[in-house]
Amino acid sequence: FKYNVVPAPFSIYQDIFKLLPGTILTLKTYDSSPHFRSYWDSFEISAQNTTFAGTYNDAVEELDVLLRDSVKLRMISDVPLGTFLSGGIDSSTVTALMQSQSDRPVKSFSIGFEEQRYNEAPYASEIAKYLGTDHSELIVTSQQAMDVIPKIPCIFDEPFSDSSQIPTFLVSQLARSSVTVSLSGDGGDEIFAGYNRHIWGGKIWSKASVCPENLRYLFSQALTFIHQEKWNKCFDLLNPLLPNRFRLKDPGRHFHDLARYIYARTPEEFYSSIVSHWTSADALLIDSPSNSSFLTKATLSSFSSFTEWMMASDLATYLPDDILTKVDRSSMAVSLEARVPLLDHRVVEFAWSLPLTWKLQGTTGKRILRDVLNRYVPAKLVERPKMGFGVPIEHWLRNELREWAEDLLNESKIRQQGFLNPTPIRKKWSEHLSTSSNWQYHLWDVLMWQTWLENQR
Repeated sequence: FKYNVVPAPFSIYQDIFKLLPGTILTLKTYDSSPHFRSYWDSFEISAQNTTFAGTYNDAVEELDVLLRDSVKLRMISDVPLGTFLSGGIDSSTVTALMQSQSDRPVKSFSIGFEEQRYNEAPYASEIAKYLGTDHSELIVTSQQAMDVIPKIPCIFDEPFSDSSQIPTFLVSQLARSSVTVSLSGDGGDEIFAGYNRHIWGGKIWSKASVCPENLRYLFSQALTFIHQEKWNKCFDLLNPLLPNRFRLKDPGRHFHDLARYIYARTPEEFYSSIVSHWTSADALLIDSPSNSSFLTKATLSSFSSFTEWMMASDLATYLPDDILTKVDRSSMAVSLEARVPLLDHRVVEFAWSLPLTWKLQGTTGKRILRDVLNRYVPAKLVERPKMGFGVPIEHWLRNELREWAEDLLNESKIRQQGFLNPTPIRKKWSEHLSTSSNWQYHLWDVLMWQTWLENQR
């Protein structure tokens, strides 16, 4: 409920654990204890002190060479091959490098939504047209999304509530109708500073941490005094006047989240609040576990900046526990193999040898990756506010999915199950339906738990 996944090494089942990434488990006949050995540790790589010796232009050239080779290796296949194309920096880079090394149009696949705020399909289509790929797209309806929901417990095997699981499954299904292997752009955000928290987190923390607690409290109250939906309406009017970097999707939720973040006492606590949904303060769980954190085994002092520490934490936890779990299980559910060339170990190690300013410049993330992509695709086709692979869950819960959600969030049902306290759930559900607040992520956590739990019977 905190991280919308069951983080490794834990599983949803008592006394069953996941093997951590980059680890070999050995069982010996003469020893009942398992032996673990790490052969590649992302924290060790990200905390390394080696620095690229060349110029920035040298680094762009080197990254281009590395990425081309990484993509070329992942194109080796004796079965039909394609690529996921969302129209963002990462997937566009993979697709461009793939097409540049293919003697025929690459098959590319994208997903769109009828709700324009979430629809990246037109951008993907433009890039596909420029590159000359054989492009297919699916515009997802709420009914198609609802058809996926009953399958989710079987696809993920344990509660998993990153709502982009739905389009990930659908784009995998679309791709599988034509190919058996598909390349994905996952990993670019973690190693090249692409998330909003990388861009803004350090700046916000540096200012918040020096403010007295009472001033932070007043600022927090001011942000939450205006309902999320009213913030959104204000920004709908202002967006045409704002530079791209200041245009936010769902600004009301971001401002209300910010009101929560600035209470943090340490940078680690600040980061934890950014990546958390439900917290112990919400009193959601009847039998609450100890408030332990799986986020880091490296201290902040091992890194030259708070931003780099956040990136390293994302690489070690959020990436494997959420992003890669989502793409792997969604794709394999339709017998599609997804490959991630941006996470070739050589690319990751090279990215961590670069100065942060070569990845993050002002309010622009993935600077060096953008410069590689610009060798293949005009910047105007990809320069726009980051959308992510989001879905209009907020809208669907108030409309098409409302009856389904109401049944799972029934107060007596939740009490009878004995795991969750229905009071905070019903409060958030009521506020969400009234449109005063957007609790889509918190509610989706509960709904995916409930769906999984009912599937266990």
